[in-house]
Amino acid sequence: MAMVKHVLKRILMMLAGFFVSVLIGLIAVVVIYSALAALPNAPDYFGAMGVTPVVVLLWPPLGMFVYFLTIILTGLQTLIFALIAEFFALRNFLVHMLFGAAAAAAGFFLIWPGAEEDVERWADIGIIAGAGLVAGLVYWLIAGRDAGFRRPLIQR
Repeated sequence: MAMVKHVLKRILMMLAGFFVSVLIGLIAVVVIYSALAALPNAPDYFGAMGVTPVVVLLWPPLGMFVYFLTIILTGLQTLIFALIAEFFALRNFLVHMLFGAAAAAAGFFLIWPGAEEDVERWADIGIIAGAGLVAGLVYWLIAGRDAGFRRPLIQR
């Protein structure tokens, strides 16, 4: 019974970590775009990305749409990475950050299939992967530090 309780706790921690990390990842995307918009020769749409949070705050259904779209686009690969981390008890924060970057980039490729061939979108891929690094770190803080479906043995 204790094993079932532990596995259920891990599953709930994985879900909570995923939902919070998606939100923080979206905030990281906006912060990165806003910071890069100040650089010389930055594309014009980088500046527009800094205005989008205001639009999202003024019209919450748009924010919920972006949040749930991100969950749909990154859900499967994140589930795979989270299960790998749980089965092998991977607790290193760098592994979770790399998993987050890979999941975010894969989600970007799902919504923009020809992005790897479009040289102008390579910066976007890097920005999304950078936000995935942040999201992976947040996931590690919530659920990854104690990864592992097997309960640790209690030392007496």
